[in-house]
Amino acid sequence: MRDDADKIVPGWVRCSFFGDRCDRVVMISASRQPLSSACYGRGSKGSRWTIPRIPGLYGGGWMIGSISFSREAGMRLNLEQAEFSAALQDPKSLLWVDFENTPPETDEPLLRTVFGFHPLAIDDALQESHVPKIDDWGEYLYIVLHAVTFDTDEGGHVDTQELDVFLGKNYMVTHHDQPIRAVQRVMHACQRDSRYLENGVDYLLYRLTDEVVASYMPVVESMDEVVDIAEEEVFSRPSPTTLERIFTLKRAVLHLRRIIGPQREVLNKLARDDYAVIDQKARIYFRDVYDHLVRLHDISESIRDLVGGTLDTYLSVINNRMNDVMKTLTIITTLFMPVSFVASFFGMNFFQPVAGSLAPWMDVPAFILTMGTILLTPFGMFLWMRRREWM
Repeated sequence: MRDDADKIVPGWVRCSFFGDRCDRVVMISASRQPLSSACYGRGSKGSRWTIPRIPGLYGGGWMIGSISFSREAGMRLNLEQAEFSAALQDPKSLLWVDFENTPPETDEPLLRTVFGFHPLAIDDALQESHVPKIDDWGEYLYIVLHAVTFDTDEGGHVDTQELDVFLGKNYMVTHHDQPIRAVQRVMHACQRDSRYLENGVDYLLYRLTDEVVASYMPVVESMDEVVDIAEEEVFSRPSPTTLERIFTLKRAVLHLRRIIGPQREVLNKLARDDYAVIDQKARIYFRDVYDHLVRLHDISESIRDLVGGTLDTYLSVINNRMNDVMKTLTIITTLFMPVSFVASFFGMNFFQPVAGSLAPWMDVPAFILTMGTILLTPFGMFLWMRRREWM
């Protein structure tokens, strides 16, 4: 992909490689240097491309993006860090600051001095591995959300991306260590349509949570497809690889359910509890997102049952095949038991080793009778087993 552009817009460029099919997001640092970019283009078959992230000014791949909006001044993109305080002091202004993969020595002073967040909340934001939750700090909310992706190349691995959100009366601060498509999509939508910002920060939070929850649906659909593939393999060609696929999918479903459960509780609180920074009229929007998450939870429960059923079916198929093998071996052993008995009883010494003549106690009729018994007994037992429907 080429880096040139036909048209440059503050914070956005039109990609000349894809033309009108692609919007390339470019985040600008406080020094007006490009820090990161992402490309949302679709090919003729609906495939998606992503432009590699541009290294930051300080040698890393981090960035601080921001949007400020007011009816008087309109929309402003990528403010200087010194302008954050002025935007916060204007009650008619809305500020969204996004920290992506920023080092702690960069974002911690901003979160502490400019926004005045509690040190415990800052520590939670800078350290990942938190379950989805919501903390009410009075003047602002601290919310932990999880976006998910599903990697089918690794056999069905669910990758979680933690998103920390600080929500105040006229600002929203997001922090994440990895690029999250939901954040990029909402940022994209805000820069294209100011109505996302005109309705306030609570509506902006709704759009963000809605995009995060919407990202779960492709994951659930991919899991359902993997279940179908596993079911086909179980009946056609079950193998240890099939069992490994089933257990990997089972772990992925359990991981997804552990995320959806707490996140559903977060949305339930946003839809029903009273918070100073969320207008009562905005609750209905969060209730809609909550309903979507409940539906996803029910679907994940169904997928979990399907995975459990697929595992039981696999074990049943393997056991049935083992039973068939054991049955075949048992029949063969049973048919040859009389042969072994007759052969061991007579010793099969019909001829002298040296002279080549019959033994004194044997003659030709005895030899014929013995061989006939060896040949006819298994055949008779076979017919008897067929008549008893054992075969």
